[in-house]
Amino acid sequence: MNTPTAAPRPERIAIAPSILYFGTPVVLIVTRNPDGSANITPMSSAWALGQRVVLGLLASGQGAANLRREGDCTLNIASAALWPQVERIAAVTGAAPVPAEKAAMGFRHAADKFALGGFAPVPSDLVAPPCIADCPLQFEARLAACHPAGAGPAEILTFELDVLRVHAHREIVIPGTQHIDTARWDPLFYVFRHYFGQARDLGRTWRAEA
Repeated sequence: MNTPTAAPRPERIAIAPSILYFGTPVVLIVTRNPDGSANITPMSSAWALGQRVVLGLLASGQGAANLRREGDCTLNIASAALWPQVERIAAVTGAAPVPAEKAAMGFRHAADKFALGGFAPVPSDLVAPPCIADCPLQFEARLAACHPAGAGPAEILTFELDVLRVHAHREIVIPGTQHIDTARWDPLFYVFRHYFGQARDLGRTWRAEA
């Protein structure tokens, strides 16, 4: 009787990548500037647990300053189709003058990121900052806690946010339910500084809702 031969395991090597963005969703955070105008902060360091979302942001950015001051924001989950618009605002900051660590990375100042990215604001129900109408998923959120995230060349903060309300484009919601139609929802992912889309459904976890 022949014994099946195990497939050889891939060779493993040690590497030191400059960044660890192994595949995270792109979130556009909208906050209010001191003059009442809206600021968009594109980021990809976010995760959700229950009704709370945790973010990681540079402390020197305008979005972080706005969130610490006012406590409210919207989290707009970009679809893959929006990647060119996201990229238009990726290298700009609402902070003026541009913080030294951001200037060293090539950032420049832009006061109106909605206009620069071609995004449309839509009023929120429970918080002052608007949502981004173009994004298929929009969360209204309120700051619950802020923590330093350790030492480094630039100060990083983690923000815990309670989600107060969720908006979704009707086309990605299963009719008659509160569930997202995962066959129609194509989120934008940031993978080692590249944009990825066209999410493919590989199967359902045992905890998935009907």
